[in-house]
Amino acid sequence: MKKKLLPIATTVAGLTFLTGSIPPTVCAQDFGTVSGFSDPIGEARGQRGSTPLQTVPWRNRDEQYAQLAEEVSLLERQTQILRKAVRLVTPTVVHIEALKEGSGQSSGRTDGRAKDQQRVEEAGSGVVIQIGGGNFVLTNRHVIHTALQNNIRIETFEGIPLKANRIWDDPSTDLAVLDVRRSDLPAAKIGDSRNLEVGDYVFAVGSPFGLNHSVSYGIVSAKGRRNLELGSKSIVYQDFIQTDAAINPGNSGGPLMNMRGEVVGINTAIASNSGGNEGIGFSIPINLALHIAKQLVERGEVQRSYLGVSVERAFNTESGEGVTAQRPRGAFVKVIKPNSPAELAGLQYGDIILEFDGIRVENDEHLVQLVGLSAIGKAIEVLVLRDSKYLRIPVELVGIPNVH
Repeated sequence: MKKKLLPIATTVAGLTFLTGSIPPTVCAQDFGTVSGFSDPIGEARGQRGSTPLQTVPWRNRDEQYAQLAEEVSLLERQTQILRKAVRLVTPTVVHIEALKEGSGQSSGRTDGRAKDQQRVEEAGSGVVIQIGGGNFVLTNRHVIHTALQNNIRIETFEGIPLKANRIWDDPSTDLAVLDVRRSDLPAAKIGDSRNLEVGDYVFAVGSPFGLNHSVSYGIVSAKGRRNLELGSKSIVYQDFIQTDAAINPGNSGGPLMNMRGEVVGINTAIASNSGGNEGIGFSIPINLALHIAKQLVERGEVQRSYLGVSVERAFNTESGEGVTAQRPRGAFVKVIKPNSPAELAGLQYGDIILEFDGIRVENDEHLVQLVGLSAIGKAIEVLVLRDSKYLRIPVELVGIPNVH
């Protein structure tokens, strides 16, 4: 079942794309009591038995400062890692502004002429990657979608303007690639998003609220988030990384980085009651993003892989009762398409596919996404349950056949 979050513009809870250049809001702060001034509330608390603030005798302050400096030096050495990673990454991140035409209010004309058009400027981010020896900007499709090519402005970390000479996009994954035809740009180092684990430290770079090249820090909160109802119903292939690194409108298309300074994701959406960061952000894994980007540049379009089965959610197929019972998982094969990779590999009606290319299959929808996001021609292995026996079957995927 899909996890439904309604559009944020009309509800108090929503999953919102990360574009926009909303002016920053100044937040109020609660300041503590200044030393030397009376604090009647604190005094009252002290009378109820709370522990008063312990101070250091003035004769021992130098010694205590020396000890503190020694202890903090270890922490500073650790934070140097983050500083170094940020310095390496930020020159590869670009700021994107897209001027889009939208329907405005009627000008009051009664002569049958078209209504006025309202121009909307949205801000986002992108990251420079190398494909086939050339430099390209990888971003989210929704950052630049509906904007004319000449109305897309790109700016480097040093403020150098770039031009989008050609644009490719894939609605099914919400990814876009911009050809900027500049060979002198520093390209980001690409990591392996499969190696990410929940709890790993990550940081995000982007343009929240139009504040370009901002950095936020957090951890990987979860992996494999699917079936999220985003603003566009066309985004059908999902395998999001969830993070609590602060992500806000304008972070879209910017990179999610590991502590080695490698791109591991493309920041795409947030779950929020307010439209701002609430600690639940979603990033497209870089392995998936790069797979799509390479096809767009090399072929001009994305070709999906084809297994040739129709499946439905499997029932619980593993024994056990009570605390030892296993939840239902896998995909039940109900149709084998003629001359398909599945038929050639020997898959049969009634097989339950439990693993695909080493990945545990949760249900039928998960299998469809795994197949669609795999490379054409890739030799993979499926683990099936057939007649109470586990079988590993090699399969070579092909492209979806043309339907005439």
